[in-house]
Amino acid sequence: MSAPGHFIALFHSSQMPGEIFNPNPVVFSTSKSAARQSDLLAHSLWVTDSSQSEDEADDVEPIDQDEIYDLIRSIYDPEHPNTLEELRVVSAPQVTVGPNSVKVEFTPTVPHCGMSTLIGLCIRVRLLRSLPERFKVDIFVKPGSHQSENAVNKQLNDKERVAAALENPVLLDTVEQCLSNVGARGIV
Repeated sequence: MSAPGHFIALFHSSQMPGEIFNPNPVVFSTSKSAARQSDLLAHSLWVTDSSQSEDEADDVEPIDQDEIYDLIRSIYDPEHPNTLEELRVVSAPQVTVGPNSVKVEFTPTVPHCGMSTLIGLCIRVRLLRSLPERFKVDIFVKPGSHQSENAVNKQLNDKERVAAALENPVLLDTVEQCLSNVGARGIV
């Protein structure tokens, strides 16, 4: 097992100051249909409604692929003022939902993308804040889409590395900036 600070070190060492991995990304138009306003968008993992009865609390609300996609599509890319949906980093077919699990596969814009770990971390944080605790969340880069695919996947799914990364105030601030647009889609 590697040191928890490895995620942070790899993140910081992978990009030189001012270096941009994809200076001219292709930007795609987003879906014209309004995003579904689900209970997941309205409630956070950290807020509970104390007026719920015990029966209501035991009810398990099914969650589908589109709800998960709605949660992550408006996350900003760390390098560009575009969403992950606009850059086609995420799409609904890349989301798999089970009764107690969610798997998200994302596609970096370039095979040498140094922001892949940060993008995956943003996706993980968004889902952990939004989904009920029963869900196991797995985040992966699309097979063959990144030159360090195995290393990125290992980092993104190692609880200790993720926890250590989120203890870094600079990295956490960057994650919060990427998440600053979530839930705003479709609101005029």
